[in-house]
Amino acid sequence: MEQIELSAATRDILGKKVRFLRRQGLTPANLYGRNVKSTALQVDTTQLKHTLAKAGKSSLVALKVDSAKRPKMVIIRDIQREPLTGGLLHVDLYQVKMEERIKIEVSLLFVGEASAIRDRGGILVQNMTSVEVECLPANMPHNIEVDLSVLKELDQAVHVKDLSVDEGVTILTDPEQSIIQIARSKVEVEIAAELMAAEAEAEEEMAEAAETTEAASEE
Repeated sequence: MEQIELSAATRDILGKKVRFLRRQGLTPANLYGRNVKSTALQVDTTQLKHTLAKAGKSSLVALKVDSAKRPKMVIIRDIQREPLTGGLLHVDLYQVKMEERIKIEVSLLFVGEASAIRDRGGILVQNMTSVEVECLPANMPHNIEVDLSVLKELDQAVHVKDLSVDEGVTILTDPEQSIIQIARSKVEVEIAAELMAAEAEAEEEMAEAAETTEAASEE
């Protein structure tokens, strides 16, 4: 896989003054990690947007700070955006150690077509968009596929335990948790409710008839 790179410079401007950086096309950032001294950085906003589009929060990024010859391997840990415009406000970059396992959230990628929707009129209900995994940085999956083609019947579901990941990757999310399922349409639910009500009424009538017959025989 192509290495994703990002350039940054150490930052002296702190606090509320960082708004002036944003006007210059720069986004404030912070680099931290286990036994790593926290460092204030600034990153070209256009380059950062391209990096975010490629890496998300589950891909390694080779971060070059100032004139350092060797890049630092990081993952994008947190992204702060302007609520109304979605513009970048700040990013947190976590420096990893390639020999130490880390915990990250990995996005789910839904592929295929659920025939239960086309053939049975079911409704697709999505309960999750990501799962937590633990692995070495080099083994981080960019995403994990969820195959919808296995959903052929109403009420059928795909659970976390059904996911397939590469060796060395451990899924930490509850394996019994439902990721996606096929729900019955409103019409189906109403018909089922009517059938249950009709069955209950028929059973009640049969019980009343049996009681009447028993009473008559006793007389």
